[in-house]
Amino acid sequence: MNNLPQTLAELRRSHQFSEERVSSRSVKDEMRENLIARVRAAARFFAGIVGYDDTVVPQIVNAILSRHNFHSSGTARTGQESYPARATTLLDPQLPYLHGCEIHDNPYHPICRRCRELLAGNPDDAAISYLTPEERYVEKLATPE
Repeated sequence: MNNLPQTLAELRRSHQFSEERVSSRSVKDEMRENLIARVRAAARFFAGIVGYDDTVVPQIVNAILSRHNFHSSGTARTGQESYPARATTLLDPQLPYLHGCEIHDNPYHPICRRCRELLAGNPDDAAISYLTPEERYVEKLATPE
């Protein structure tokens, strides 16, 4: 991760983290673009899921390509909870945010007061940190209990 931009000035100069790419893409667009890239490269999308290649996996792929939400339900221990967690493999490997921000604010368009004040001073020197796909995923289970 040392070769990643470490300040806002470096981030602005990078092609990988351009303002347009970081600010305008939704998570659904990000996952769709990364899934299309994997399809083109003939890579397996959900490695480790066995027995559902002809049933469930195509439905999930279609949902992602269509930018739809998907809901999985079923009896306990049938694997439905593993699909959303594996979908994190379709997120970008790093997502930049302003270092020290509790809400991981967009470095180009911050919304919290702390980050807006930080960028009001000398924005080029603002430190940048990165979220991994695993840090971006939160599981919320809805159970009858």
